[in-house]
Amino acid sequence: MSEGQSKTRGGLGRVVTASLIGATIEWYDFFLYGVVAGIVLNKLYFPASDPFVSTLLAYSTFAVGFVTRPLGGVIFGHFGDRIGRKSMLVITLMLMGVATFLIGLVPTYAQIGIAAPLLLLFLRIIQGIGLGGEWGGAVLMAFEYAPPEKRGLYASIPQIGLALGLCIASGVVAALSYGLTEERFLAWGWRLAFLLSAVLVAVGAYIRLNVMETPEFAEVKKANSEAAIPFVAMMRDYPGNVLAGMGARTIDGVFFNIFAVFSIGYLTGTVKLPRTEALLGVTAAALLLCATIPLAGWLSDRLGRTRVYAWGSLLTGLSAFPAFWIFLNSGGSMGMIWLALIVPFGILYATVYGPEAALFSELFPARVRYTGISFVYQFSGIFASGLTPIIATALLQYSGADKPWLVCAYCAFAGLVSAASALWIGRQERLGALSEPERTGRWSRTQPT
Repeated sequence: MSEGQSKTRGGLGRVVTASLIGATIEWYDFFLYGVVAGIVLNKLYFPASDPFVSTLLAYSTFAVGFVTRPLGGVIFGHFGDRIGRKSMLVITLMLMGVATFLIGLVPTYAQIGIAAPLLLLFLRIIQGIGLGGEWGGAVLMAFEYAPPEKRGLYASIPQIGLALGLCIASGVVAALSYGLTEERFLAWGWRLAFLLSAVLVAVGAYIRLNVMETPEFAEVKKANSEAAIPFVAMMRDYPGNVLAGMGARTIDGVFFNIFAVFSIGYLTGTVKLPRTEALLGVTAAALLLCATIPLAGWLSDRLGRTRVYAWGSLLTGLSAFPAFWIFLNSGGSMGMIWLALIVPFGILYATVYGPEAALFSELFPARVRYTGISFVYQFSGIFASGLTPIIATALLQYSGADKPWLVCAYCAFAGLVSAASALWIGRQERLGALSEPERTGRWSRTQPT
């Protein structure tokens, strides 16, 4: 092994740690809003005589964060592919942290009227732009530092940030909910969870400032082979890669938001489970994901990325049916409800989310990779993630709270779409439609020089 390779391998642990911690903070900030949307924000910022309407309005601002994420992906992807991955990650972390902290300070509708939800909307937009650039950079730092035969494993480690971020967000809100009276929790307790972001961001920024640029991007800079406008190069040269990636992403966004966001409101409103117990159930599933995500990433290195992803998509989508049946027929048993949350969300979902980062990264060469994976992940997130709580709420309203089978069918359909997309990717791989030995730029219309 050369001296340069030794230094690269030696820095891998530091880079992966920095990516994981930063991603954890970013996801904490982003999903904290989703956790409280249906239990706090609908009451304080979107008052309405009909609880269904107020909840729908709260989830609408949650969806706005997903709508603006592609914009952040394009902006930070452009500069990440032109200037470098590291500097963009520091900027996105600061954007998210400041926006989240300020959400904790926004007065309620009763205090300042319509300005309250408008301020929430603005800060949610900033959150979306920040996270739009964060995810791609975090997974690329790990992916591009890792040896080719272990990229599934190492690229999955920043993915644990989603589980940890959700776990911390749900856990903090659950602890505040448990430790405070309902009046104090609604008056000021929930705000502490948002204000905590300031401390987390300071720690994350310090760590990220002390990592080096990735070797692959350093080679791109050395060869002066950066794309002039990465987004244009991506859309012109890799349209098939983009479409296949967005299709594969569908089950990830739909399933996560059904079980991590929508289920909290469903369990508390329909099943009548105490809010703290519902939050703790999601937290327990998220904790298990911390172990199952890297396991799934490792399996994708051994068994094949697309094989693990396709089967995982099918099983994950179909698991919504037994999960919601148990919710309705549990007789209020917390153990049964937790089991129905933990198995689909804590185990099956990992088979999708674990290999996903490496699967998407391998769709594009380094010169447009930041832009490519950010756009695929974030643009598809508008439909697969941001609209899911709204669609699920509307489907439940149509069918009745005690008949959630349309919601389950929605999950199953998403699983079929993602499985078909992953199988298509695998077929193109077997046909040898590859542009580089590391399996990048599949079935592109033209190959970059």
